Amino acid sequence: MRLLIVDDEAPARERLRRLLDEIEDCEVVGEADNGEVALATCGELRPDVVLLDVRMPGLSGIQIARHIDSLEDPPAVIFTTAYDQYAVEAFETEAVGYLLKPVRKEKLAHALRHAARISPNRLVKVAETARLEHRREQICARLGETLKLIPLPDIYYFVADQKYVTVRHKGGESLIDESLKSLAEEFAPDFLRIHRNALIAEKYISAVERTDSGQYVVRVRECGDVLEVSRRHASELLRRIRGESH
Repeated sequence: MRLLIVDDEAPARERLRRLLDEIEDCEVVGEADNGEVALATCGELRPDVVLLDVRMPGLSGIQIARHIDSLEDPPAVIFTTAYDQYAVEAFETEAVGYLLKPVRKEKLAHALRHAARISPNRLVKVAETARLEHRREQICARLGETLKLIPLPDIYYFVADQKYVTVRHKGGESLIDESLKSLAEEFAPDFLRIHRNALIAEKYISAVERTDSGQYVVRVRECGDVLEVSRRHASELLRRIRGESH
């Protein structure tokens, strides 16, 4: 079993490595001290299991697990952290992988035996239910087996087209496999729905104009794109940019 250890604290990584040395059929193929390194290492080394600390600066373990799940063949994920009791109960109820710090050898061996049954996506859902997750600070796009992180402040807008959503950002365009509905819920109120297939960052709206045919359009600051506004969303958009309340 090939393992990747992800924790921002070196003593915690060292403890896990020592414990894994004592467990049969375990090979530590890499370590990472932050989310970006973890994602890059995961795509490169293709571990079977990722031991993942939840509370880290930058990308949280839950955000990393969500991004890992977008890989073609994602590894199993086991969270390692010091939780409050409410969170522990949520994880135990769903029988998903977590380890309380300080991690014990017997608990670690047991979690590894059951790791193959756990999908990262299921772990993320339980973590969200346990109210451990905060809004993401980056969006993750997959390019083959490489994961690209796009900072939320760099995103101009999202446009849905059948199965995928295009993210227009300062670095260009990327495709993600997420629903516009879930993006709208997660990133409100900073992103506004202007069409059934489009969300725009309010701070990048440079102007709202009405064409000769009566159609409203939005001009996007910096990138210069022009997006159509549906009649259904026009009044709410105008109210928001005028700073009016409901």
